[in-house]
Amino acid sequence: MGENSFSGFIPKDIGNLSKLEVVSLAMNYLSGPIPSSLFNISTLKILYIGGNSLSGLLPSSLGCDFSNLEELSLTQNELTGQIPKCITNASNLIVLDFASNKFSGIIPYELGNLTNLMSVYFNGNDLNGLIPSTVNKLQELQHLSLSFNRLQGPITDKLCQIKKLSELNLAKNMFVGMIPECLWNTSLRVLDLSSNNLISQIPSSLWSLQDILTLDLSSNALSGTISPQVSNFRTIILLNLSRNQISGTIPTTMGGLQTLQNLSLSHNKLQGSIPESFSGMISIESLDLSHNQLSGVIPKSLELLVHMKQINVSCNLLYGEIPNGGPFQNFAYGSLVMDEDLCGKPQLKVHPCKKGNKHMSTKMILVIKCLLPIVFAIILVASCLMFLKFKKGHASHEMNNKDFLNVGAPIRISYYDLLQATNRFDECNFLGKGSFGSVYKGILSNGKIVAVKVFNSNLEEALRSFDIECAVICTLRHRNLTKIISSCSNGDFKSLIMEFMSNGSLDRWLYSHNHCLDVVQRLNIMIDVASALEYLHLGSSTSVVHCDIKPSNVLLDENMVAHLSDFGIAKLLSESQSEIYTTTLATIGYMAPEYGSKGAVSIKGDVYSFGILLMEMLTRKKPTDEMFVQGLTLKEFVSKSTPHSIIDILDDNLLHTSSQKARNILLPISSVFELALNCCTDAPQARPDMSEVVVSLGKHKAMLMQNIAGATC
Repeated sequence: MGENSFSGFIPKDIGNLSKLEVVSLAMNYLSGPIPSSLFNISTLKILYIGGNSLSGLLPSSLGCDFSNLEELSLTQNELTGQIPKCITNASNLIVLDFASNKFSGIIPYELGNLTNLMSVYFNGNDLNGLIPSTVNKLQELQHLSLSFNRLQGPITDKLCQIKKLSELNLAKNMFVGMIPECLWNTSLRVLDLSSNNLISQIPSSLWSLQDILTLDLSSNALSGTISPQVSNFRTIILLNLSRNQISGTIPTTMGGLQTLQNLSLSHNKLQGSIPESFSGMISIESLDLSHNQLSGVIPKSLELLVHMKQINVSCNLLYGEIPNGGPFQNFAYGSLVMDEDLCGKPQLKVHPCKKGNKHMSTKMILVIKCLLPIVFAIILVASCLMFLKFKKGHASHEMNNKDFLNVGAPIRISYYDLLQATNRFDECNFLGKGSFGSVYKGILSNGKIVAVKVFNSNLEEALRSFDIECAVICTLRHRNLTKIISSCSNGDFKSLIMEFMSNGSLDRWLYSHNHCLDVVQRLNIMIDVASALEYLHLGSSTSVVHCDIKPSNVLLDENMVAHLSDFGIAKLLSESQSEIYTTTLATIGYMAPEYGSKGAVSIKGDVYSFGILLMEMLTRKKPTDEMFVQGLTLKEFVSKSTPHSIIDILDDNLLHTSSQKARNILLPISSVFELALNCCTDAPQARPDMSEVVVSLGKHKAMLMQNIAGATC
């Protein structure tokens, strides 16, 4: 009876069917507790009740009489409490799946009694403690997934004694120490140890896993270098070593990985050049080398990688001409930002390459080195003379503004300039009101249109908000953040002068009858917001938590590019902090549970708010809508209709099209809803990082565009 639309409780009388061997009620809308009578059917061999909304505790006697049980799946429910120890009496169990629930406590030590187990899935819960030392008794075990929990301590080398182990997923936990040297002794095909606190170097023995398909060691504190023995990975598809402290050069032998499809070495300390041998990675689809110290040119041989769809080499020390053949014809500006010495096509927003000699001779370099100090001295003297002349002349405010604009420096704007620009903050120039002040449209003396945010000086919170925004914006530069042009402050007046957004706020576009966003525009906007948050969370050593993600804080420029604004309650996290506490509350409906209940602020709180905003974008329903009463929330509203009935919750404006085109958007939009629900998981550590969200949204958009194109044809 699986994969239907059954709702309500599982009938208690099901326990009277005393000869049942197989029960499948998975992927429905069942709720309430699991009746204890179900566990009294001693003949059961297979029990599938995952993918529902079942809740409550499991009976402590679960498994005590299940001598015949071979497969038990309770995945994707809302079950709580501890994993019953009695389950370990079901000695014939082959598959044990408790994934994506709310189980807490430790993994039972007695798990080692289930010696026939082949697959264990405890991922996506709230388990803590250690991996039980009895795990080495599970000699038939092939799949072990414990990711997205709060497990801690070192990764036990008892795992190495399980010879048949082919999949080990321990991601998103709190494991510490080193990666066990002995893992090469297993049959691992998938190894994911990402997002833990592992230290030291990657064990040399790990490079001997010749049959590995997926290796993800990202987001730890691993150091050392990448061994040339990486070429042993003859069947690897995904290799992710990003967000560690790996140094040295990229070994040329990596170019021999002909099966590799996804490679990420970003956010490390790699130096040297991008190997020419990378052209040998003939299956590569995604290549991320960003945020390192790589130098030299981008090898032209990469044009041969015809399957490559994404490349990111930003934030390095690269120079020279960007290849323009093969897949490079389709790459965008974001892949190459911060590499100021690159040149190429105008659409990449880099300098055009100069014709003629591409390489300078040694003699020319020597001449430049000799002339450079002389030129610098001349410029310094000239600058001093110009400064003295400027000071002596003391030009007017208007001329000051024009001069500053010409050289790209911050504009000096006085209070009287702002009075003139906004016509004394006339009501006709009023753009909107926020928590701590008002925003006006202004026209500076040079003709530039700006938005002027004036803080309410009578509110202490408003003054604190001004200080926070000033502290935050000093270090932030991103195309999807609202640009601050200048500020004006004295004892009684505080304001920020910002880039004017001609299309106003996202809130206006979502809920006004005069505007309408199609599905592609909505996804583009959410990708822009996700990119801004990825930069805030991961783009510098000091993470910034926005704390107030909502439609009114997303502004749209003339090209409908989204810019995240209003950092009035933002928080800065140092490298040693993952969470801080505050008494300042954000907007009701968008706050993460831990923020609202305990005041706990982390980047995962922004992820939660983003998930709510993503649901709001597609349903056109605010989380505070009057329909959400008696325990029903926007999250529950979406969860109950995903993935089978999303047409019931989708904004009607997205369905006013041909029936064929409407059907074609449902599958990718269903995936977007699932992503939003993942972002809104109650446990912060179970939520994805914004970098993962950006990638996922990009894939869903690509699928959507492909489906729309198919419908058009």
